[in-house]
Amino acid sequence: MGKILTLHDPHSAREHYLSGAWRQDTMYSLLCKHAADRGGAFALRDPYQRLTWAQVLARVDRVAEDLHSSGLRGGDRVSVWLPNRVEAVVILLACSRNGYVCNTSLHQNYTVQEVIELAESIECSALFAQIDYGADADRHDVFAACRQLPSMRVMYALAGPKDAPVRLDGCRGLPNGPASSVGPAPVADPDKVVYLAFTSGTTGKPKGVMHSDNTLLANGRAMVADWGHNEQTILLSLSPLSHHIGTVALEQSLVSGCELVVTDGRAGIKTLDWIEQTQATYVMGVPTHAMDLLHAMQQRGQPGLGRVSIFYMAGAPIPRELASRFLQLGITPQNIYGMTENGSHQYTHPTDNATTITATCGRSCHGYEVKLWKQDNPDAEADPGEVGEIGGRGGLLMLGYYSNQKATESAFNAHGWFMSGDLGRLDQQGNLQIVGRKKDLIIRGGHNIHPTRIENLALRHPDVAKAAVFPVPDERLGEKACLAIVAQSGTPTGEALLAHLNEVGLSKYDMPEYFVVLSEFPLTASGKILKRELVAWSAAGRIQPQPVRWQAKEGPSHEH
Repeated sequence: MGKILTLHDPHSAREHYLSGAWRQDTMYSLLCKHAADRGGAFALRDPYQRLTWAQVLARVDRVAEDLHSSGLRGGDRVSVWLPNRVEAVVILLACSRNGYVCNTSLHQNYTVQEVIELAESIECSALFAQIDYGADADRHDVFAACRQLPSMRVMYALAGPKDAPVRLDGCRGLPNGPASSVGPAPVADPDKVVYLAFTSGTTGKPKGVMHSDNTLLANGRAMVADWGHNEQTILLSLSPLSHHIGTVALEQSLVSGCELVVTDGRAGIKTLDWIEQTQATYVMGVPTHAMDLLHAMQQRGQPGLGRVSIFYMAGAPIPRELASRFLQLGITPQNIYGMTENGSHQYTHPTDNATTITATCGRSCHGYEVKLWKQDNPDAEADPGEVGEIGGRGGLLMLGYYSNQKATESAFNAHGWFMSGDLGRLDQQGNLQIVGRKKDLIIRGGHNIHPTRIENLALRHPDVAKAAVFPVPDERLGEKACLAIVAQSGTPTGEALLAHLNEVGLSKYDMPEYFVVLSEFPLTASGKILKRELVAWSAAGRIQPQPVRWQAKEGPSHEH
């Protein structure tokens, strides 16, 4: 079996097993359990297919057998560049079965060259890709390029879900039919590396995050226990399977035995219609998804969201107004904080009050703990009530960055806590309030400005659909804050927004000094706003923020 250097530590592993955060299950063994107990129940759905647990198991075994016959061995890396379709889940589960490392995080907006570079960096042995998928599929052939990689053993070319199968030279189609009875025995080790996801790269070069079955399933176990998901739940993910939110959705499905529904925008089904058609009860996505859904509901005059009772939102801080609007609809927001490195480890609970749900990300889940550390000294604990950098440790934490010792070491403080780069504050009940990214911090002449607070307050304005605050260079002060918005209906002026920010409590020292209205924001594949792109657009003149200045109106004179 291939050996990959990781942070796996026998002493910590024993603690995780004793606490129940880690168990003997693998993702594949949970699939087998559901197939044996409820083989005819629905397990997995996309806009083109709906599979039972028994059907998923049969497909997983067939793909696993084909990969083995191609010469892959335990620890080999398998890359998946597919839209949201059931095959992406099948391949990941096949990797869990045979002990391969599945790289799922190749996004639709990647170019062929970017995919090649990432595949080469992990010495990829197998590639599953859809023929017409990717940012430049009309001009470049990922299969021809991958054929040149020395590590590549086998490639699978998939046609679009509605298209007839296509055969390409040097590629296989997705194997079908029953698996033989002489395939390799399943790998029962739940601590093997099974998943490798590149960070989204909003701030720089992506790093390959490694997880085992246990570090993934620990998250799913905690969320299912805390939120009461079961076989009757229908979980619909709006996030792509190439993003870690999609993986968290799969974890919960495998733990609870519920049906997992994935969303493919290329199918031409509107999101509202898909939610109602599938009878989803639990929806997962990012705040951008939630904002877009509310806007679509408003346009239709639709008062509710079908059978949905819980809406998971992660990937970016949830604006308080957004969470409040879902509560008004009778839908409980699941306010989530997490990262690819540690999953959805921090979240609100269904019994939390409205203030906790709308203003915090709740408490850390079973198997993980959080502590705040001083911003200027990550080895010293922050004082009570102080804003600090969020550190964490526990059974949900990654096993390190693939083949990157320097990045792995630098991610931890001297006490062994993983440092997130995010800033937060803990309230008296231990609920976490996200202040913003440490790197997002705008320093104006020595004064720290936190963009997240300004964004949340701006979103309370009825004409603001989306908001982002980013730095604009300033010769004297270093940098100033620019507020960028996407308008809801009417377009407010910069002066009107400053007056609104003042009215809702923003300090005059934090007021934006530039303002720009955009038709849309640059986004990552997972729906996060790419602020570094806004900075680049501003520097290149592609957008032209206008200077604005807050001036408080003078009150009546009291001079005699």
